[in-house]
Amino acid sequence: MKIKKPSFPVVASTTLLAALAAALLLALQPADAADAVAAPDKSASPKPALTVAAVQPRSETWPRTLSANGSLAAWREVQVGTEATGQRIESVAVDIGQRVKKGQLLAQLASASLGAELAATKASLLEAQASAQDAAATAARMKSLAGTEAVSAQQVEQAQAADAAAKARVASLQARVKADELRLSHTRVVAPFDGVVVTKEAVEGALPQPGQNLFTLIRDGRLEWRADVPGADLATLSPGQKARITPAGGTAVDGKVRLVAPTVDPATRMGRVLVDLPAAGAARAGMFARGEFVLGEAPVLTLPQSAVLLRDGFAYVFRIEGSKVRQAKVEAGRRQGDRVEIRTGLKAGEAVVQQGVGFLADGDTVKVAAK
Repeated sequence: MKIKKPSFPVVASTTLLAALAAALLLALQPADAADAVAAPDKSASPKPALTVAAVQPRSETWPRTLSANGSLAAWREVQVGTEATGQRIESVAVDIGQRVKKGQLLAQLASASLGAELAATKASLLEAQASAQDAAATAARMKSLAGTEAVSAQQVEQAQAADAAAKARVASLQARVKADELRLSHTRVVAPFDGVVVTKEAVEGALPQPGQNLFTLIRDGRLEWRADVPGADLATLSPGQKARITPAGGTAVDGKVRLVAPTVDPATRMGRVLVDLPAAGAARAGMFARGEFVLGEAPVLTLPQSAVLLRDGFAYVFRIEGSKVRQAKVEAGRRQGDRVEIRTGLKAGEAVVQQGVGFLADGDTVKVAAK
């Protein structure tokens, strides 16, 4: 039996189909596989290890504090005016912000007319004193002659009455001299105590009215911090406790609690605490200020600030675990000098990277430098 050989068109068709299938299979292969075939596999070079210094949290005793906000105000603020009537201001001797001493001249009012009245009253007093001396001598002489035929009883009584009237006139004029001197003194507006001038309403040429405020002084230049404290925390405060106040944009000032309010505002549930500031420094009345009341002392764990990474509003440290570092979230608290309090997230004895934490990532390989 003869086997029939395939014809040429059949063989050509079979070969073409095989070539197309091979091309399709190559096209469907992944790009990575094609690259693997095209190029030999090369492993990436490892990231170099960073050399870091290790540090452990340190246990320290820090003051236990209570934070509060408030404003600065004058410790004692006094208005200064004049009781003089109808006298114009001749000169103003001080300006706002100037420190003054007790009795120092602040403003001078016109005093010529009052000075003339005082001089006239003193002259009348001298005349009355001379008349009183003469009346006293006459009364004494008449009294010595009483009971004789030289003078009558009526003459003696008249002499004694004239003596009493002369003495009364002298006393009246003496009182008037004192009144004129007081009126004249009112033309000198002086500082009632040491202080700082905070307002000045006196203007040269003005005619002030009695009782009108011309100057406002802060007594001794002292300020106080008026802090608002939650009612629940008022029981932890008492007069005499220390406080540290930091005005906006200024440096910290030490103070002492003077008064703790006995009541709480029913609307805000806050109580007022007054803190004396003997040395105000650059602080000014009316400024906003933050502060802390020192309640006692307590142990805390601290790290150098360079060991704490602040990112997205959170604090992190990098624990050293062998040759690797692990990023750990912690709760940072108060800062004192170059140290920061670590409240949670880290235990005593755990080693962390001391500095350069901004260049590290979780899982990086490091080399710990020898101390």
